[in-house]
Amino acid sequence: MGKPTGFIEFPRELPLAQAPAERIHHWKEFHAHADEKLLQTQGARCMDCGIPFCHTGTLIEGMASGCPINNLIPEWNDLVYRGLWRDAIDRLHKTNNFPEFTGRVCPAPCEGSCVLGINDPAVTIKSIECAIIDKAFEEGWVQPEPPAVRTGKHVAVVGSGPAGLAAAAQLNKAGHSVTVFERSDRIGGLLMYGIPNMKLDKRTVQRRVNLMAAEGVRFVTGCEVGRDCKLQIADRRFQIEGLSANLQSAISNRQSAFDAVVLCGGATRPNDFFTKTEGRALKGIHFAMEFLHANTKSLLDSHHADGKFISAKDKDVIVIGGGDTGTDCVGTALRHGCRSLLQLEIVPRPPLERAADNPWPQWPKIYRLDYGQEEAQALWGDDPRRYAVQTTRFLGDDAGSIRAIEMVQVEWVKDNGRATPRNLAGSETIVPAQLVLLALGFSGPESQLLDQLGVEKDARSNARAEHGRFATSVPGVFAAGDMRRGQSLVVWAINEGRGAARECDRYLMGATALP
Repeated sequence: MGKPTGFIEFPRELPLAQAPAERIHHWKEFHAHADEKLLQTQGARCMDCGIPFCHTGTLIEGMASGCPINNLIPEWNDLVYRGLWRDAIDRLHKTNNFPEFTGRVCPAPCEGSCVLGINDPAVTIKSIECAIIDKAFEEGWVQPEPPAVRTGKHVAVVGSGPAGLAAAAQLNKAGHSVTVFERSDRIGGLLMYGIPNMKLDKRTVQRRVNLMAAEGVRFVTGCEVGRDCKLQIADRRFQIEGLSANLQSAISNRQSAFDAVVLCGGATRPNDFFTKTEGRALKGIHFAMEFLHANTKSLLDSHHADGKFISAKDKDVIVIGGGDTGTDCVGTALRHGCRSLLQLEIVPRPPLERAADNPWPQWPKIYRLDYGQEEAQALWGDDPRRYAVQTTRFLGDDAGSIRAIEMVQVEWVKDNGRATPRNLAGSETIVPAQLVLLALGFSGPESQLLDQLGVEKDARSNARAEHGRFATSVPGVFAAGDMRRGQSLVVWAINEGRGAARECDRYLMGATALP
């Protein structure tokens, strides 16, 4: 604890972000770093608690409390306060392969369980983390570190999202030869195409991918294992069969046979609670990821000159669903130049402060403005969210396109002890809409590869594999991230990728030194 009275002397201060009304005119990241003096005083607010709940990484009421990858937060807070930045990045990399991602997109459950946060604003853990890794790259401290010795074992990682990249990085560190298969044209999965550029610049993702490639990880894009090619099992080996000619040239025959497989394909089947709702088949109703993926790909390919994206320009847009994905739809639609925007949530508006049934160190379920809602409020003077509303009909025009939705207010009532929504008669409202985006979460992974390998599934259709072991019902096949646990946070995906790598290494070598 560098400064015992720091938490008393210094208030919580975040670095300034570009004004919302300005940043909606571009796709660049808009958060700046604080100067070093401010970062040091913010680090001094950390109390180096006897029990640092910030890095416990547990689940309470189904939500993360503390850091799921057990970042050594008090240690690197103290090192930043002392100006020992090189030591700080060493501490940070001990637990986190990609702090440049979590420092930008993680909702910071660590701050929700900060002990100081019981009666004062929490330590600015997330912004300090991001500053450490960005300074490390600027100073040239982050360099490729290929393993000194190769084991002769080959591992296929299917999926290049945060779980897949974490698994690949750790397995490569152990000396195994790793090939990552990605069905998109760029590596990164959710990090590349699921999170908008203004939230996570894709040059930041590519920088880490390039670093991993320099360390010996092989990446194959445009290849959906299970659909474009088959993964066959014979004599405890896994053979990729049916690769196209261009993909055959990307990997040698020797490296198309693997000793183990780690499945990190994500939970990509979107929920659709409106399949029986009138007008669901109208044109102009899209899943959120369809909208976000196409937007980022067009931005990266041509700065939107190719027109290969779903445009919100001059349209009345309705986003159905909250969470990070809904917010990303809001921010993206605003940057397109939409005419109006509403975001609908079926749940009631959260309280301004923790409710009695949401005590510390649980994640605080309170009302807050995320970046997209902040931008909409700056543009139109109000939070675009409407709470406790349900969509009852989609209304179309003569061309079969969406023109409006009908929504109704709901009240939440107890039914056999469980709260359920009930429509309030007479509260129906019709709102114009030419674009509707469904941000309703995900129901599980796509099944073709799991079925092809004969991997058992759990009741939610995820790959059945115990957390901590990550081994599926098929020997040599491991599962991690959303494909195993269901839709979750990037930081949980990194936790799972690291864990699956550790157990895969143990399977291959009989023991492991991976954390």
